Amino acid sequence: MSCNKHIERSIGDCISRRYRSVVEIGIGDNPDAARIAAAAGLAVLCTDIRRDCAHEGLTVVADDLFSPTISLYEAADLIYAIRPGIEMLPALIDLARRVDADLLVYHLGHEIYGDGGEIVHCGGIVLHRYHRRRGSLEEG
Repeated sequence: MSCNKHIERSIGDCISRRYRSVVEIGIGDNPDAARIAAAAGLAVLCTDIRRDCAHEGLTVVADDLFSPTISLYEAADLIYAIRPGIEMLPALIDLARRVDADLLVYHLGHEIYGDGGEIVHCGGIVLHRYHRRRGSLEEG
């Protein structure tokens, strides 16, 4: 489990240095990245398909990625997901494009989707950026 916590901490630290408003898709039972981002002062929203998903100190709302409530995501400059199912990637990419937010994904194992997107190195962790928001100055 400590390896997973290291991954989530690295992702939280990385996004905290690069973004202001983030949404984690599919937070599940692993709130570490979102907690780090919130502690750094970012506006953080977390979503999960489960209506009973809650984490003290974080705003978690139930939403279905395959039929998203677009207004939840419009203020985000980043949408991210940690170990999403590969079947979620087309919907994640579509959502990021619709609201013009960066999309970063940490894959399970060596999974990638399509061409794998743009590689972003985050403290020894490899993220895949599948969408870059317009006007973004941030470099990999």
